Amino acid sequence: MDNKDIYCVIMAGGIGSRFWPLSRSDKPKQFLDILGVGKSLIQQTFERVAMFCKPENVYVVTGVAYKDQVLEHLPGISERQVILEPIRRNTAPCIAYANQRIMKQNPNAVVVVAPSDHLIMNENEFAETIRAALKFALEQEALLTIGIKPNRPDTGYGYIQIGDEVNRGMPRTFKVKTFTEKPNVEMAEIFIKSGEFFWNSGVFIWSLKAINNAFEKHLPEVYSLFNEIQPQIGTADEQKSVTNVYSECRNISIDYGIMEKAGNVYVICSEFGWSDLGSWTSLYVNSVKDKSGNAIYGDNVLTYGTTNSLINVSGDKLLVIQGLKDYIVVETDNVLLICSKENEHEIKNYHNDVINDKGDRFT
Repeated sequence: MDNKDIYCVIMAGGIGSRFWPLSRSDKPKQFLDILGVGKSLIQQTFERVAMFCKPENVYVVTGVAYKDQVLEHLPGISERQVILEPIRRNTAPCIAYANQRIMKQNPNAVVVVAPSDHLIMNENEFAETIRAALKFALEQEALLTIGIKPNRPDTGYGYIQIGDEVNRGMPRTFKVKTFTEKPNVEMAEIFIKSGEFFWNSGVFIWSLKAINNAFEKHLPEVYSLFNEIQPQIGTADEQKSVTNVYSECRNISIDYGIMEKAGNVYVICSEFGWSDLGSWTSLYVNSVKDKSGNAIYGDNVLTYGTTNSLINVSGDKLLVIQGLKDYIVVETDNVLLICSKENEHEIKNYHNDVINDKGDRFT
């Protein structure tokens, strides 16, 4: 495979409301060093995809408001590699727009689509898995995703049920039988016991031809909207045309719009230490804990009788906590969140309530 034909699209338009109050509308989680490693999540993602994709072939899709932050965090890319969405419309329009940009550069492209805010522990194995997927996508018109072997009945992830095996090599590849979005805990436990289900990583691999054909067949209205502005791509009229398209385009995910409907969907199953870091609990699971099971981010935290909790403190503020069990405590400049891990799913609702009651100052 010619390396010049490999492209990567990093999706970086989310606001990370489940990571509120650390993730804020003016600086969402992809621009934060949530793991405390000295690099933001988007920087780690870029370095990871550069293992198999030339830096100049990496595109970042983000909101207009985040253009400067993308360029600040990724000095290795040019302004032309930042694709600006006028409003958020979920992953299908995001990918359809990126397809048009890549089509202008290279109609023979094979594309990797990756979120900007995931954790990958074994990056070498991740790169090898992607290379295998690129080879598969080049050989046939296939839409691929990466499946992660689950180690717990997590209700925050989507699940992929595998069908017939089509490649017994390493990594193994299967035809996809079904997709299931975020099951309840009872169903997730059944999935784990069956051995037929893998977590949906949200990483996709396909040829530009295959994904464009899939859009034309399964999301024809989205395909037509973006295909009509192809002549404007790369010109001074591009952003105006894109704004018009987004105002007409419906909000729909690539999973629901295409992957759950197409007949040529495959999953490559791998284990490379993956988490979507979609919530405080997912960060807790992937954090180093002290002898009491607490994951502590901050230099001035004292705990007494506190166990199995995640504590994240900004600046040099001293935090003394007594008697908490299975809690999330997050302190920022002007917000303090204290929430049980059991009720973490409510944080998104709390965030919405703050917007409605207090305005943008705290969000």
